[in-house]
Amino acid sequence: MTNNLLCSGQVTAGVLRGERSRFQLFGDTMNTAARMEQSGERNRIQLSLTTADRLTEAGLAQWIMPRNGKIYVKGKGDMQTYWLRKSKAPKRKGSDLKSDVSTLAETTEESDSVEDIGFIGDDDCHDGGMTKIERLVEWNVEVLTPLLQQIIASRGGVVNDIGTLSSAEKQIGKGGGDGGGTVLDEFTPIIPLKRFEAGDLRARRRLSSIKIGDVAKSQLRSYLSQIAGMYHDTNPFHNFHHASHVTASVKKLLTRVVKVGERNGLAVSSSDDADNDDENLLSDVAGHSYGITSDPLTQFAVLFSAIIHDVDHPGVPNAQLVKENTRNAQIYKKSVAEQNSVELAWDMLMSDEYSSFRACIYQTEADLRRFRQLVVNAVMATDIVDKELQALRKNRWEAAFSKKNISPPARPSAFGAGKHYDQEEHDDRKATIVIEHLIQASDVSHTMQHWHIYKDWNERFFRECYRAYKDGRADSDPSQNWYKGEIGFFDFYIIPLAKKLESCGVFGVSSDEYLNYAIANREEWVREGEAIVQQYLDNYKGEEEI
Repeated sequence: MTNNLLCSGQVTAGVLRGERSRFQLFGDTMNTAARMEQSGERNRIQLSLTTADRLTEAGLAQWIMPRNGKIYVKGKGDMQTYWLRKSKAPKRKGSDLKSDVSTLAETTEESDSVEDIGFIGDDDCHDGGMTKIERLVEWNVEVLTPLLQQIIASRGGVVNDIGTLSSAEKQIGKGGGDGGGTVLDEFTPIIPLKRFEAGDLRARRRLSSIKIGDVAKSQLRSYLSQIAGMYHDTNPFHNFHHASHVTASVKKLLTRVVKVGERNGLAVSSSDDADNDDENLLSDVAGHSYGITSDPLTQFAVLFSAIIHDVDHPGVPNAQLVKENTRNAQIYKKSVAEQNSVELAWDMLMSDEYSSFRACIYQTEADLRRFRQLVVNAVMATDIVDKELQALRKNRWEAAFSKKNISPPARPSAFGAGKHYDQEEHDDRKATIVIEHLIQASDVSHTMQHWHIYKDWNERFFRECYRAYKDGRADSDPSQNWYKGEIGFFDFYIIPLAKKLESCGVFGVSSDEYLNYAIANREEWVREGEAIVQQYLDNYKGEEEI
């Protein structure tokens, strides 16, 4: 009997000395693999969750299938594993196969890195006739579906018709929340999040009986397909591929929310026998994450925001849109592209054809309003250029995480004892600003990943900026300052942002990983950047001649 398995993750390698010197691998990944081996089956390849995630992020979700039931792994508890699907591979071009194998090798090489999802082959149809965009849509469907299940489970499995909310739906999102303003006017520095409840946790641990329904899932898929079509695929950078890459990073950071020294709060066993120890652990994690892990609606909203955050992006910065006095610039004045993205995506979501999908997201006006507020705050946070918004964000971070503000003073309130109210408000302030920084980091996550990923996306952005210059929509040639500009971007934005992720203490080892990659990429750019910019330019001009 042969038990084959794949388990992705970091390992330590070394040579053991002695009479029989040998090369050996050590670490948690190796321990997990060894324990998984005991639960294998003849002629089947078992995959760990980390390996399955890498395959899914690479647009290869069709390669895997969840194993029925979870396996028990000593030291980790119940663990969901997967089988590699058996299928007869269609005849494919050698270049396509080589591309898939190469990408698979990269995505399973480092379990903790967010890889270049869906970037396999071109838009020619293979893998069952699916284009790259269709594969990305399907990947996003699979990312959002489990959270919709958790949302439904947390409210006792209820999914009723939401026709009674039609009036509220028509009002919300028409500028300033209830009309008369812009999306940016809706921004609020503190979003009250749902508090941890053990009953919700128990319900969320039993998802096998929770279904979102074929109609709702079809509407989810249709909605995401429409969103993908609203991105301009002529943009080298701001396209649906970028949105999916950002979503992958958000997903990673949300699943890495931890209490220092404890296991991942979102990865706790989902067995039916939830014990008090697990509930206490999740309660601690919820507190440590300031409530972000307490509510699947919050997590869904942030992932949803990542998917829609650059809808209809014109391929030029907001400053250029204001300079050109475009219709959207006249309406929004600032954060033009971001506000337009929210408006378009929200208006489409509110259409009758997506009512079943919406019913999975919310059942009450309070949840509808909270969902809207989370989306507005998250998408508005992706405007990292506006100096006024930057200053406000910096001040709010200081108010939340400055040592001077760790224990806010108690004061009387209508919500009960002043001390309790202030602590919840303080936690909500922290959660709100952490969510904004989470999506900011995800929006530029390529700068904090493997060098080849950074270089690829950096060239995409260069091409977009250079094309704008050639089209007369930029004042200066970006190639003249790209090398120095990237160094400044690392020094004054990327590395400080990575340090904030680390200092807030929410994301465990991921914050260290992001910071380490950012520093390493900066150092590599300093060494190679000037030659790379010239290569970018040569590549662009070469394609232009063709």
